[in-house]
Amino acid sequence: MADKQGSWWEKAACRTADPEELFVEGAAQSGAKRICAACVVRTECLAHALDERIEHGVWGGMTERERRALLRRRPTVTSWRALLETARADHEQSRTERQEARAS
Repeated sequence: MADKQGSWWEKAACRTADPEELFVEGAAQSGAKRICAACVVRTECLAHALDERIEHGVWGGMTERERRALLRRRPTVTSWRALLETARADHEQSRTERQEARAS
């Protein structure tokens, strides 16, 4: 598992958390999602869970139910990592352009 995750796992907010906090059901999932909220590798984590079709636990701030729904809505995606990294880059570019426009 570590090989597929690469170095992003070393930066994960949950890396020292008790797995029992991340692999929970029902209302307890909101606590796990709070751990993900400020994580710097949330995108990489979510992409890993989607690409590997991980069925249990909260990954990248999404529950297994949320991930299944996303996979059903986007069945043609072959690489979630590529899709999410592109979306993040586009978002950051747009944010930079908006900031530059405000400054001028």
